[in-house]
Amino acid sequence: MTEPDAPRPLSPDELGFERIRYEKAPPRATITLNRPEVLNAFDFRMLRELARACEDASWDDEIRVVVVTGEGRAFCVGADLRSWGAELLDNPREYWKWFGAFKEMHDRLREIGKPTLARVQGIAVGGGNELQMACDLAVMADDAFIQHVGPEHGSVPAGGATQWLPIMVGDRRAREILMLCEQIPARQAAEWGLVNWSVSRAELDAKVDEVVEKLATKLPQTMRYTKQQLNWWRDISWHETIGHARDWLSLSMLNDEAKDAIRAFLER
Repeated sequence: MTEPDAPRPLSPDELGFERIRYEKAPPRATITLNRPEVLNAFDFRMLRELARACEDASWDDEIRVVVVTGEGRAFCVGADLRSWGAELLDNPREYWKWFGAFKEMHDRLREIGKPTLARVQGIAVGGGNELQMACDLAVMADDAFIQHVGPEHGSVPAGGATQWLPIMVGDRRAREILMLCEQIPARQAAEWGLVNWSVSRAELDAKVDEVVEKLATKLPQTMRYTKQQLNWWRDISWHETIGHARDWLSLSMLNDEAKDAIRAFLER
């Protein structure tokens, strides 16, 4: 990927993505996480590609709505623990760089200036739930679930979950989700306000189309500033904590608790 001379959008083919599919069919752009063999787990390249796709969509005036989804049976299961085990354990400097890419992806998505819709077609675990929470709205297949497992696998869920779950579902339910690490079925996620709609798999795309069509009719500049105002609570909790989380989590890669938990997971 080369740097453009001006903030001008490119065709998806010119961007040369390998870990995601990026498609434009104005007024919609669709970003699909495309590592189904590892349940769409984030690696460094995927994070960079997601950030660049969000940047391109933000520059394209023909795009009114951005849909984020996954390929295969998972929406996203968060960080790729295999690459963590190989590259980041005992290496806080490399983890700090990796988390910087994760933070930039979130910032690009949240600050895209257009409504974003998560099409949660499969399980959303850890950072995968944080990704769907970073979108404005979410439609979820009713046979999928959301789960956080960080306290079992040696990673504090401070890449969006500790910041935004209390805002979305309330303090008590946020603690339940993060401390018990249990699966939250789609219907329950919708009842709690963690996603907007839980629909059958057969109805998923029709519901996405319906929401996109409604969003695309709204005035773009007015929508952008509406979103800016709505982001206030999310942004203040994010910016007040994310730098500290990045440093603490980096140092945790030297911690026996985190190392033992990740190695045990990889052995299983």
